[in-house]
Amino acid sequence: MNTIKILFLVMSLIASSFSMAASISGNAADFTLKSLSGKNIKLSEYRGDVVMVNFWASWCGPCRQEMPALEQLYKKYKDLGFVILGVNLDEDSSKAAALLKKIPVSFPILYDSTNKVAKLYDVKAMPTTYLIDRNGKLRYLHKAYKPGYEIKYAKEIKTLIRE
Repeated sequence: MNTIKILFLVMSLIASSFSMAASISGNAADFTLKSLSGKNIKLSEYRGDVVMVNFWASWCGPCRQEMPALEQLYKKYKDLGFVILGVNLDEDSSKAAALLKKIPVSFPILYDSTNKVAKLYDVKAMPTTYLIDRNGKLRYLHKAYKPGYEIKYAKEIKTLIRE
């Protein structure tokens, strides 16, 4: 296990011991990443939608636990202008692909194997989830995951959809 993975694992364990949700502000930094489908996806292409950017890795237990809940949220709200961009941080994308065969999702999966976007978004816990409003403004930040967080996510998603 490399140093970055160990650091993320330790940070995830620390972060998961208490809730780390916060309201935030500012513009969401734009980025472009290659997707699972091979297509490049740019965050700004989703301006006008409520966007959840979820940073995850195949080796992160809470990330694996959260994936089915994210899929349910995506299916429930996608027709209302909501999208999830799952940003995978594995150095080897085949590990992410293997996990996605076991836990399939229908939302776009993007690959940040060099952690360029993770650094841009100051990701220090796994998973890290940002909610971005229709105007491209950062609104909510969640670090780590515990069962039940999806209830908070749903409340925040509904708030942003209604704006």
